[in-house]
Amino acid sequence: MSMGLVLFILMAALEIALAVVTCVKSDDKKVWRRNRLFVRIAQIVIAAAAILIPFGQKWRLTGVIVSLAVLAFIVALVMLIKRGKEEGKMRRSKAIVSAVMSIVFIGFSLVPAFVFSGYKGLEATGKYSVKETSAILVDGSRVDPFEDDGSSREVPAHFYYPETEKGSAEKFPLVIFSHGAFGYYQSNFSTYKELASNGYVVAALDHPHHAFFTKDTDGKTVIVDMDFMNTALNLSSEMGAEKLYELYTDWMALRTADMNFAVDEIKAAVTAGAVDGSWFVSEKDGGDILTVLGMTDVTKIGLMGHSMGGATAVALGRERVDISAVIDIDGTMLSEYTGVENGELTVREEAYLVPVLEFNNWTSYNDNKEYLAGGGIHPNVELIKNASYGFSVAIRGTEHMDFTDLPLLSPFLGKMLGSGERDTAETMTIVNSLVLDFLNCYLKGEGVFTVRDIY
Repeated sequence: MSMGLVLFILMAALEIALAVVTCVKSDDKKVWRRNRLFVRIAQIVIAAAAILIPFGQKWRLTGVIVSLAVLAFIVALVMLIKRGKEEGKMRRSKAIVSAVMSIVFIGFSLVPAFVFSGYKGLEATGKYSVKETSAILVDGSRVDPFEDDGSSREVPAHFYYPETEKGSAEKFPLVIFSHGAFGYYQSNFSTYKELASNGYVVAALDHPHHAFFTKDTDGKTVIVDMDFMNTALNLSSEMGAEKLYELYTDWMALRTADMNFAVDEIKAAVTAGAVDGSWFVSEKDGGDILTVLGMTDVTKIGLMGHSMGGATAVALGRERVDISAVIDIDGTMLSEYTGVENGELTVREEAYLVPVLEFNNWTSYNDNKEYLAGGGIHPNVELIKNASYGFSVAIRGTEHMDFTDLPLLSPFLGKMLGSGERDTAETMTIVNSLVLDFLNCYLKGEGVFTVRDIY
């Protein structure tokens, strides 16, 4: 039983007890208000104790305590104002309604305790402290296809980078990350932190309307396009190969254009030592953006992503000559489909020249083995087979979301969206370690990268 549920049961039991006492023993309004104040104080003590007790996750209950404290203050204030006055009896129906409303309020207040943990990221292994800053890159050459006002496509970029001593001339390779369908730029926060602490500049992109939510240059929250989300959730072979190929092509075109633009803008800004009009930077982040650009080595660039973001990274690895390493974290390589023949999707056969590392969840790994045994062709398998330096890893006991930090941030959402039996912290530790070793090899020239097929 989760801590959130335990707290809800305890607090609701106090409300029910108050209603029972009022209905059975004493229906005096003064007594009811006094008892209600005691109940509020008891609930505050329970919530405060839950913060101090190491019970599974560390729940975020500060808001609950504040809300209950406000209610307790209101009850005490009413008692003070009406003291000494004849108030009569408390109707049973009112006592019951009050208990029900309080229980509903407590339930809503405890949503963070049910849904979110106090996760702050896995401990990084590198010697550098990690700093963050952000900007929004505005592509004046493209109209956002999801907007109806002709506005330019915007690509938020969130930077994670090493904190160095003032005046340091150190340069660090650039790694650009793309999130999955209706994902979020922080989906792999522990990976960014691990890389930055070990001497990398990481730019995690948001793809507006493909991201669950992000912000635009007006400060407006941009949420995921529901048509895109519904389509992505309900993909099926029953749609037919032609329709699937059309969807894959459209999605990859949007995302690769976003990532291409981000790579070009970052390279141009690093070379110039300044940002141009395409960069929307807040006053708060202005100095930090120049700092991070000043330490970025754009002669060493790696691309990576989760799910559809991994497919985006793979696509650019074919298109660009300035990419030195690509990582696909549990994503089907959609750009490797080349068309439709005899009702089946066809897959690219050309060699893949950039070093590439892919991760597979355990269910997909086993499903693909059966599919291939039956004569099927999978784009990831073909690419790794044809890659000059291709590595494929499967991790036992995992599902799709275990390759992100989401199950650690919210075990509830992680299970709902796809989390396996293996501890996600263990999975992400493996992923982050292999990602670091791979990039150290192919971006920094350190050592020889080796990996097992299964972990």
